[in-house]
Amino acid sequence: MAATRAYLDYNASAPLIAEARTAMVAALDAANPSSVHVEGRAARRLVEEARRDVARLVNAKPEHVVFTSGATEAASTLLTPDWRMGRGAVRMSHLYVCEADHPCILSGGRFAAAQMTKIGVDRNGIVDLDALSAALASHDKAAGLPLVAIHAANNETGVIQPIERIAAIVKAAGGVLVVDAVQAAGRVALDMSVPYADYLILSSHKIGGPKGVGAIVAASDLMMPKPLVHGGGQEKGHRAGTENIAGIAGFGAAARVALAGLGDVDAIARRRDEIEAMVRELVPDAEIFGNGAPRLANTTFFAIPGVKAETAQIAFDLAGVALSAGSACSSGKVGPSHVLKAMGYGDSLGALRVSIGRSTAADDIATFKAALAGIAGRRAGKEQAA
Repeated sequence: MAATRAYLDYNASAPLIAEARTAMVAALDAANPSSVHVEGRAARRLVEEARRDVARLVNAKPEHVVFTSGATEAASTLLTPDWRMGRGAVRMSHLYVCEADHPCILSGGRFAAAQMTKIGVDRNGIVDLDALSAALASHDKAAGLPLVAIHAANNETGVIQPIERIAAIVKAAGGVLVVDAVQAAGRVALDMSVPYADYLILSSHKIGGPKGVGAIVAASDLMMPKPLVHGGGQEKGHRAGTENIAGIAGFGAAARVALAGLGDVDAIARRRDEIEAMVRELVPDAEIFGNGAPRLANTTFFAIPGVKAETAQIAFDLAGVALSAGSACSSGKVGPSHVLKAMGYGDSLGALRVSIGRSTAADDIATFKAALAGIAGRRAGKEQAA
């Protein structure tokens, strides 16, 4: 095992930043924020300050932020046929998702499999807008409204979806749009004050906050889903349970730092381009996926022909580089990428994901290059022997 390690797996989880750690430690002794005494009101202030910080990250109203235990709970809450508008019931009769979506979206939440339609993507992973339009045009409005859920940026390829165009299609069909912004938040500017999504899903640990906390951000409070977690009246009745104050405080601190750091995108993109140049230099026949479409500045997803992704991942790990072979949401399992399959590459091809952040240093890139050179050299040796 290498003595010096390079962490290049920010899309799985960004390292906890100092500001978030400090905010969490300060909040560990907080009282119950639902209590009316001085200590309870102090705890409530911590929650509401964090709510304001998370809202600012996506230019939303703080009162439209609902804290959850993470993005998966947020998705499971939003993906339901049962909604409320005031005291009246609103039904979403069908869910439309993208084939390259994250598993928490593809699972369909509280929709039955028969109530779901998957929309394909092109070779770069961009959703087929014509197919989406056609599917929504044939939606049975008499049965209820269409609910569309899609990722803003893909967790494996980093490909950015044209959400504004998708939103226009959904609005024209009278539908509701949920956007999984887990990978996009803090990496691209998001603005809920303009026509974008009706609801966003956010995750703290993707932006340097703690794990175990996320949020639903609504464009308005006119309509909300039936709660997934019932009990007390916390989060205005949208999510019961005593709030995770330390986690929420850390999330708020991470959101502040992420908003301030949006100007670092160009520098991160240069590092990403440096990594991709190394891949092309050392493995000339490597394929970099999604590079024909807009992508997150921090992500590259590539395959080394003739080398299994899991084999390469282990080799990188032994050489001191932490990266992923696709999504990190399958209990450590490495298997075929459903994203690549949706893009038309079949299910036998594996790929490696490098995802970086503001703290990625030149030494990290040098460690990656040395590890890749070793893998490429062993591959060349096997080919010559054959």
